[in-house]
Amino acid sequence: MRILALLPFALFATPAAAQDRPDPARLKASVEKLVSFGTRHTLSDPDHPTRGIGASRRWFGGELARIGAACGGCIETSEIARVFKGPRAPNGVNIVDVLGIQRGSEPNRVVIVMGHIDSRVTDVMNATADAPGANDDASGVALVLEAARILSKHKFKATIVYAALSGEEQGLYGGQLLAETAKERGWTVSAVLNNDIVGNTIGQDGRRVADRVRVFSEGARDSETLLEAKARRADGGEDDGPSRALAKAIRGVAAADPKGLKVLMVRRPDRFGRGGDHTPFLTLGYPAVRFSVGAENYDAQHQDLRTEAGKVYGDTVDRMDFPYLAKVTALNVATLRRLASAPAAPEPVILSGALATDTTVKWPAVPGAAKYRVYWRAADRADWASHVDVPGDRTETVLKGIIVDDTFVGVAAVSADGAESLVSFGARPVRGR
Repeated sequence: MRILALLPFALFATPAAAQDRPDPARLKASVEKLVSFGTRHTLSDPDHPTRGIGASRRWFGGELARIGAACGGCIETSEIARVFKGPRAPNGVNIVDVLGIQRGSEPNRVVIVMGHIDSRVTDVMNATADAPGANDDASGVALVLEAARILSKHKFKATIVYAALSGEEQGLYGGQLLAETAKERGWTVSAVLNNDIVGNTIGQDGRRVADRVRVFSEGARDSETLLEAKARRADGGEDDGPSRALAKAIRGVAAADPKGLKVLMVRRPDRFGRGGDHTPFLTLGYPAVRFSVGAENYDAQHQDLRTEAGKVYGDTVDRMDFPYLAKVTALNVATLRRLASAPAAPEPVILSGALATDTTVKWPAVPGAAKYRVYWRAADRADWASHVDVPGDRTETVLKGIIVDDTFVGVAAVSADGAESLVSFGARPVRGR
């Protein structure tokens, strides 16, 4: 067994630069089309032919259908719907998510890329005023369409789900609907990429941040039981839950693209005191992160279109940076490509070695794994430092001279062509689950 120092992620991820690059002009055209519907408020008229939430959803579905037709029917377009009622929908509203499903050779294992199609102005209940929602979140929906155009040209192990969600501004209803649908359908969710406000580079104070994107992820899992929380505390897994592993993988993919963006990996589930459509996925225990711009402009979020004291308010197309949005899209595409090509992550990874100078690592067999990559790092470090590869017919190894008290360990599954799953953190088995 040959032990290697951790090699650059560029060796394990296909650089986005080597693949089709997203087109800024096409992204702009998609955003402009979404803005042209006037408002996409969740409570707006769902039946109007050219204005409102219904018209925008039908357009998105039509675009997915055209992409699917171009690849010989590789993308199936469908809708899921349910009535939700709450403080911002007191009379109830039919929430509709539009999905494009590109089935892989493991059809029940999915990676999801999504944005929310609804928009709003200052008054969250105003369903009639013009609410262009260019950056929040036509940018994310345009990204989803561009990802579908690029990835539909290829075949993958995992199924890719392209989603435009409704009801985000009224209570994260679209995210809840899709997360619960995933559970009802028995999907194995390998990753959820939520893109919300991903198209501007000029922030509230005028600073320009065009070289990075923020990726938000939880550490401790929202879904864990008290027993699991105590076990995590004892094993030191605060920085290695599935969503944090996803964020680390995205940062590694970004490092492999010399033309791309840096990732500011924010160690919290979302922006301070706020949430997004990935939150319901976290509630159900799925790995999920949020992409958002490096510098937000609050004058261009949730604002009536107006000018006051010389200051312009409103979420309009002219405040966006489409070459930047193309780079965020490229990072999503490269991440989806890697995770949809890879086997599932091996879970659980079980460690033993208390009162010993070696660490024994065990994991379950993963279909399609040509080998397993066993990582470790000193317990005072955040990033994996070393690894060893184990043949695919083995599900156990002993790390000689590695003392478990001082070391964190994780395992990823690797396909024959080198695509690597997320890293599953090693711990003791949780008793009494």
